[in-house]
Amino acid sequence: MRLYDSPFSGHAHRARVFLHILGLSFETTVLNLGAGEHKSDAFRSLNPLMQVPVLVDDDAVIRDSTAILVYLAQRYDPARTWLPVDATAAAQVQSWLSVASRELFVGPCVARLVKLFNAPFDHDAAVASTTHVLSALFEPHLADRTWLVGDAPTIADLACYGYLAAAHEGAFDLEPYPNVRAWLERVEAIPGFVAMPAAADLMAAS
Repeated sequence: MRLYDSPFSGHAHRARVFLHILGLSFETTVLNLGAGEHKSDAFRSLNPLMQVPVLVDDDAVIRDSTAILVYLAQRYDPARTWLPVDATAAAQVQSWLSVASRELFVGPCVARLVKLFNAPFDHDAAVASTTHVLSALFEPHLADRTWLVGDAPTIADLACYGYLAAAHEGAFDLEPYPNVRAWLERVEAIPGFVAMPAAADLMAAS
């Protein structure tokens, strides 16, 4: 099994952390996105969209971070604790995967891209989007829940974790959201969890 990864990417962290939590053996190919390695012909043959992460497992080539979470949960978690079989719970997990792909991208992910890499996006709009999704959805939802879905962690928690944990790198303060901060700490306490590297540490090492 091989993961095509970038340590800066919150999308890639979703796949990387789940592989570690499941205790799976895998090799990593780290792509230097700044140098354009994700645009090479070799990588484009795996993902024409030229995005990380990509997981290659035998003959399976899975692109998209949330698709990788679903694949790993279905193939390597026979108890189906990470992706419930129950129709309602599975749909609830999917709803959070959609939030991870949309709202958390246009919010904290974009804010971080602007602050770290001077990406040509509207930082104020990204902060406003982050404020909305946290105030309207995450903070009230987590007021009386330990996890996003059910009584145990699921791939919903892993999908939503990274960009919220790194919100400060996009100049967004999580202090007004105690339920979210407590949930982030619970995710970090999951056995096998590996942290998303701090961007400052990665930049200092490069």
